[in-house]
Amino acid sequence: MRTRSTLGTVAVLAGGLAVASLAFAPTAGAVTPGTATATYDCGSWGGGGATLVATQSGTAATVTVTSAVTTPIAVGANQINATLTLAKGGGGTRVFTGKKNPALAAGSSVVIGPLSGTVASGDRLNSYFAGVALKMVIFGVTVNCDAVTSQSPGPFVFS
Repeated sequence: MRTRSTLGTVAVLAGGLAVASLAFAPTAGAVTPGTATATYDCGSWGGGGATLVATQSGTAATVTVTSAVTTPIAVGANQINATLTLAKGGGGTRVFTGKKNPALAAGSSVVIGPLSGTVASGDRLNSYFAGVALKMVIFGVTVNCDAVTSQSPGPFVFS
């Protein structure tokens, strides 16, 4: 009888531990919409529509940008140092940075990211119009891009 009692106690304790672990586990945040588009002007380098994909895990967030701007030459993986600035609803900005890109063939669309940044619950991030919105440094050449439109379907809202 004692064996059944011990096994029952162990089962109850294990179940309680599992429930407690779930209750105290950090939650992954959700950002909506997960994908947005905006138009950027990169001067003599070109411009056009860009797709931004955002993810969130707590206060850490990433944004990946696929641009209409094309690269005139092949670019190896992780050769583009990029800074994306997004305007925060209510004032201020959030900045996403990184030196992450896939290998890009000559003539292909520039893809950068995921760029890393920090967000707070309730942040509403949209295109930044008060200066350079996207800065890319490729082989020592700086490409500055200005946002021309707000994001569609709307700002990224982080939870």
